[in-house]
Amino acid sequence: MTTPVRVCRHCQEAITDPETNGVIVAHELGNSGPGWDIWAHRWHAEQVQLINDDLLRIMLRIWAAQSST
Repeated sequence: MTTPVRVCRHCQEAITDPETNGVIVAHELGNSGPGWDIWAHRWHAEQVQLINDDLLRIMLRIWAAQSST
């Protein structure tokens, strides 16, 4: 059985040794299945952006509108 290739979400390079150099930073749900883990190098884990800036701005406006009613 082959080991899947893990790719860093920040730098898009392969994580050669997931046991020592990789961490799971999030889990994305799939539409028809269990989804998948998002990996990053240990030194890139804090730099991974998990949410789109435009989406965040839209959601903040929605939440602000809901809290004012």
